[in-house]
Amino acid sequence: MRLHDRVFLLLGGTGGIGKALVDPLVRAGSRVIVASRHPEKIGHREGVSVVHLDLAAADLDQQLLRLSEAYPDIDGVIHCAGQNRFAGLPAMAVSELDAQITVNLRSAMLVARHFTPIFQKSGSGALVFVGSTFGSIGFPGYTAYCATKFGLRGFTEALRRELADTAVQVVYVAPRATATEMNPEEVNELNRALGNSVDTPESVASQILEAMENDDRRRFLGWPEKLFVVLNGVLPRIVDKAMLKQLPIIRRFLNSGVLS
Repeated sequence: MRLHDRVFLLLGGTGGIGKALVDPLVRAGSRVIVASRHPEKIGHREGVSVVHLDLAAADLDQQLLRLSEAYPDIDGVIHCAGQNRFAGLPAMAVSELDAQITVNLRSAMLVARHFTPIFQKSGSGALVFVGSTFGSIGFPGYTAYCATKFGLRGFTEALRRELADTAVQVVYVAPRATATEMNPEEVNELNRALGNSVDTPESVASQILEAMENDDRRRFLGWPEKLFVVLNGVLPRIVDKAMLKQLPIIRRFLNSGVLS
């Protein structure tokens, strides 16, 4: 996938991985349209346009129509918006469950639904989705997040196969733990207690761009996380046992009274 002379719609570009993608895309010769509920957070810079878009809105499909009318030259979309919360399932409010489903999964489906026929008609286009290792491995305290990311992985796989005889590219990239503002300090402490490696948003952004340039269909980031993804798929009981050993540590942070 070429990056030069492309127009990318970037969803989730005001923080974390999305924010780290903006400058490398511009340096690669792309024009970037950052869509956000809070466009005021993004300062003016060359090669970047900022638009308002609410991925949680009931009328997201209508917002996307207006966006395409204003920017008809969009030929790539990078969806890296997401919400999560580290908490036991009984502690999750219904509104929190709905929010994660809406932003993490529903919005990705509606974005793809909108742009797929546009890209098919133009004869080219790219749909890039940033998932998670937790889209392949269920992890205690992230039941809702895992459900949405498992759903996103399945959706992109099915969509890629549905569009296999077209020029539309569908890419899925699954980072491991990443140091973003979305993680409260208790989650950072949990990662340290478990010895989990944590990537910077910049390193993840670099690998996303590399996956795009290499025309990867899917890419899982980090070692041994990539191994655990495979093991969980073919021998899930091994991962069950490993998680059971970690569960007392996980519960210590899960029941800290701050996050649950």
